[in-house]
Amino acid sequence: MNLEQMKERKRELGYTYEQIAELSGVPLGTVQKVFSGATASPRYDTLCALEQVFQKKEALFVKEAAAVYGVKKQGEYTVEDYRALPEDQRMELIDGVLYDMAAPTGIHQVVGGEIYAVLRGYIRSRKGHCLPMYSPIDVQLDGDDKTIVQPDLLVLCDAGRLSGNTILGAPDLVVEVLSKATRKKDMFVKLNKYMNAGVKEYWMVDFEKMKVIVYDFLHENYPVIYGIHDVVPVGIFEGECQIDFGEIYEYLKSFGLVE
Repeated sequence: MNLEQMKERKRELGYTYEQIAELSGVPLGTVQKVFSGATASPRYDTLCALEQVFQKKEALFVKEAAAVYGVKKQGEYTVEDYRALPEDQRMELIDGVLYDMAAPTGIHQVVGGEIYAVLRGYIRSRKGHCLPMYSPIDVQLDGDDKTIVQPDLLVLCDAGRLSGNTILGAPDLVVEVLSKATRKKDMFVKLNKYMNAGVKEYWMVDFEKMKVIVYDFLHENYPVIYGIHDVVPVGIFEGECQIDFGEIYEYLKSFGLVE
């Protein structure tokens, strides 16, 4: 198992750096440097120790180490565990499973900011009462102690459900900008969670595949697939608000961020 495979396995299992350090015996600082890419050529014995954590055949080792260090199994984590994570450790909790959140790319940040600007301008121009918000914002989606997600961008029209940095229940609109690290989670795991929790509309913006996938649950119209140069209407505003992705694409292109 090479390092890229271990990174993918880390995302799938939702392990934190602290858990990997405890399970492997590798110092925490070394784990962070290896997985962040700060260490270009990790030592062979370090890679072997890390590999043991992710190999299926070493499940017994992981189980025994977890018992020693008190690490919970995936599916058993709660909001309390989530709140206890270090502030610099970005994670999501979905049905008791902790998922690592990779740092957003430059394109990711710009696209989210451009969409936010249009939504905010539309709402303000009509003196609306909905709140456009962007990550990091905790959404306790089901209102239970097993799930907290951090959508890239959202619109909340019931401000009474906002307490501090946490929204209790489903936002009206959720937008996720897809990346290699989050694609599977956003397209399958979170799609089902958002739909079942009562999110009215869910967008997946995919610049790699050059498309925008829209699930308009409110009007039972889904999925609708747009090209990355299309103008996409916002369903919760009955299409009166529109996001011109062609304009966003050209803006990115002017900075050399896309071809």
